[in-house]
Amino acid sequence: MKIQNVTDASFRKYGKVLEGYDFSALLKEMKHTPVPDDVVYVPSVEELEALDVAKALQNKGFGGIPIEIGYCNGHNKKLNAVEYHRSSEINVAVTDLVLLIGSQQDITDDFSKIEAFLVPAGTGIEVYATTLHYAPCNVQDGGFQCVVVLPAGTNTDLTFETAKTGEDSLLTAKNKWLIAHEDAAIEGAVNGLRGENITID
Repeated sequence: MKIQNVTDASFRKYGKVLEGYDFSALLKEMKHTPVPDDVVYVPSVEELEALDVAKALQNKGFGGIPIEIGYCNGHNKKLNAVEYHRSSEINVAVTDLVLLIGSQQDITDDFSKIEAFLVPAGTGIEVYATTLHYAPCNVQDGGFQCVVVLPAGTNTDLTFETAKTGEDSLLTAKNKWLIAHEDAAIEGAVNGLRGENITID
């Protein structure tokens, strides 16, 4: 699969590169977070949310609504699933990483339109609400580290019942609609990705 760069024009339909932020303290604090052999996602981390840049992310990035700042770290080379939210997501790459992404408008059962984009270390991006995404892929053998910023409560446990049909069946957490590949064996997820699980070499 061709790996493009988030600075390429082809990324513009999925998101944009952020400017005007100082991520230095955020990158430094992330060095204290673990990088497991698999993938770990933590929605909210007090130490990250206490940094000065958190206020800038809340006000400039999300128009002043409450946010959560967490991380997704680990080792991964596969698509495994795609998710989307009703809001943009901000990612800050602590290490070089690759995102496998597509458009919600292009949802099919084979996901042949998924594209790969390199996010260089230190780069912040906004991923639009209509962009399908999931855990990043690592570029280096040491794994990947990625800051994840979302409206507060996103990706936390559901506290209400959902229907088991249509789009409602994809809601696996608050503000998180998920479509999985059977290879990933994600408990409670709809296995809607068909064919070979996309893998980055």
